Amino acid sequence: MALIESSGFAHVRLTVTDIARSKSFYDRVFGWPIAVDASDRIDESGTEDSPERFYGGTIYQTPQGTLFGLRPVGTESFDSELTGLDHVSFAVGSRADLERAETNLTQAGIDHGQVTDLADIGIAILSFQDPDDINIELTAPLD
Repeated sequence: MALIESSGFAHVRLTVTDIARSKSFYDRVFGWPIAVDASDRIDESGTEDSPERFYGGTIYQTPQGTLFGLRPVGTESFDSELTGLDHVSFAVGSRADLERAETNLTQAGIDHGQVTDLADIGIAILSFQDPDDINIELTAPLD
């Protein structure tokens, strides 16, 4: 028996170097409604250390009901080879949705990989990088 019974993720927050740039990118790519936006307070004293001010970040409400946040932290570049985060994956409905996303990313001038089937685990993926070089993956069940 597990020590904790959880139904899954409630939220994830990425640390980013430039909140305005990252917010613009995620607004453009996903267009999710914003649940909390404290990014206009980032220059106020103490904001970057204040959980009550959401560290000067932005929190999105995803269609699944989970939250996805951005937190500005400084100038360190992301490195997936260090302990912490490797990538974040967002669900889409089908492989056809991945193919549409691939076309849309190309038309928007956003570099990306190819739609790749991972048959052993029953999914297809499409990866691209956010402005801080964090790998963002879209995942769909194989049809």
